[in-house]
Amino acid sequence: MADFPFLLVMIAVPAVGAAVVAALPPAREALARRLALAVSLVVLLLAVLATVAFDVGGDRFQLTTSVAWIPDFGVDFALGVDGIALSMLLLIGVLVPVVVGASWQETAAGTRSMRTYWAWLLLLESMMVGVFAATDVFLFYVFFEAMLVPMYFLIGSFGGPNRQYAAVKFFLYSLLGGLVMLASVIGLYVVSNSQLGEGTFAFDALRQLEIDPGVQKLLFLGFFVAFAIKAPLVPFHTWLPDAGAEAPIGSAVLLVGVLDKVGTFGFLRYCLPLFPDAARDLAPWVLVLAVVGVLYAALLAMGQSDMKRLVSYTSIAHFGFIALGIFAFSTEAATGAVLYMVNHGIATGLLFIVVGMVIVRGGSRQIRDYGGLAAKAPLLAGVFLLAGLASLALPGTNSFVSEFLVLLGSFPSEPVFTIIATAGIVLAALYVLLMYQRVFHGPPRGVLAPPDDAVPATGGGGSTAVLTAPAPARTSLVRDLSRRELAVVAPLVALVIGLGVYPQPLIDLVTPAVEATMSDVGADPGGSTPATTDEGTD
Repeated sequence: MADFPFLLVMIAVPAVGAAVVAALPPAREALARRLALAVSLVVLLLAVLATVAFDVGGDRFQLTTSVAWIPDFGVDFALGVDGIALSMLLLIGVLVPVVVGASWQETAAGTRSMRTYWAWLLLLESMMVGVFAATDVFLFYVFFEAMLVPMYFLIGSFGGPNRQYAAVKFFLYSLLGGLVMLASVIGLYVVSNSQLGEGTFAFDALRQLEIDPGVQKLLFLGFFVAFAIKAPLVPFHTWLPDAGAEAPIGSAVLLVGVLDKVGTFGFLRYCLPLFPDAARDLAPWVLVLAVVGVLYAALLAMGQSDMKRLVSYTSIAHFGFIALGIFAFSTEAATGAVLYMVNHGIATGLLFIVVGMVIVRGGSRQIRDYGGLAAKAPLLAGVFLLAGLASLALPGTNSFVSEFLVLLGSFPSEPVFTIIATAGIVLAALYVLLMYQRVFHGPPRGVLAPPDDAVPATGGGGSTAVLTAPAPARTSLVRDLSRRELAVVAPLVALVIGLGVYPQPLIDLVTPAVEATMSDVGADPGGSTPATTDEGTD
């Protein structure tokens, strides 16, 4: 089974599905929706089968496929996964069907068609699989840039009132980072040509190069800026709150659950193994950005009145923890960072989905427009609370193990940064629990107030997205989770609890790849800090 081209098929199936959905006649909206769900479930099945075929104790990169693409420039269509990339493919496989289910009853306003929405969603899935599966650096760059296109149209065509501004800002930030990375990709090609006699973009070959420390820093910075924007790290973060707030709920789930992980994945896959000296030299500066992001984003989250913007800011804070785990250079911390990437996608994806369900019922994104929902929708309140508790890494939820490993592994080598970052845990409890208390407890307010309440229905801050849902109801008419909504959240709830209680399978999957990465950067696989010479660069 290991000889089957799982990765190639996982890229091709949603791409072909997107073309078929886009070609359907306008009257076949329901068929387009069902086809999108079927295709996403096929990708999930392929991801599971690929995991079964993957040998945890085998070669670093498995399930490989390589076809000459542009031979004159040493470019191959080369695919392969280690445990880190495979865990991200599993996350994509889980989240996309959930997103389709969560968007099942949405309709498009005006001349827009939901067929187009489903087609862009499937094309985005294909590009996301490609970016994590590529083992040729140029191919990675192609997928890195290509996945911007479907997300741009998902936000710009189907998002909220400020969707055009948010989509353009997202695109320009990401495109700028990609262009900076392209310069470093070309630089790598030039260096490989000078050392090997022919240029190559193959990851394994580039990893063996002996690059001058000064050149390493320049090339590292090119990749780092692109990945820091994508992650995003402070101060490259400003596009995410706008994009997360204006994107349709399903697109927002994939934006913060998967697309942002390309940045932290890039740190592990490219910045550390290809430029180990530069990574060690510049790590203190990265750690400053990481802990600043944890505290700064948490404080901004506490001040948000828009639920979607609040969840977006929480993601920025979480990415600070992930960067801390990566650049602490210990196996425990880096393993926690990879687990954080997966678990953040699950927990924050669930939180975004239940926020969307609240917005469907109230017609507003503003926290002040809600209150007392728990009395009328106890199941929704319970799932919202679970998602919030997972987001703040409560013991027993999936995120706890991730955060614990990051802090445990970072403290021996970076005690100051670790202690400062720990303050973010307290702030996380505040912004999550305050949002839950205001939305689900207390007297009904704003759009959910009793009919004789004088507060305007929009609460002064409501928004109407292009993707529309049934009109909001008063508190007396608010319904609890439907069977479809329960089916949507059930897999993520099960993963939040299951990975919180027993994370060992995921740890076993990613640990060999993490150890190999730490070995590349000069760290002891057992977890000690990188070894350096007297000059600190050899």
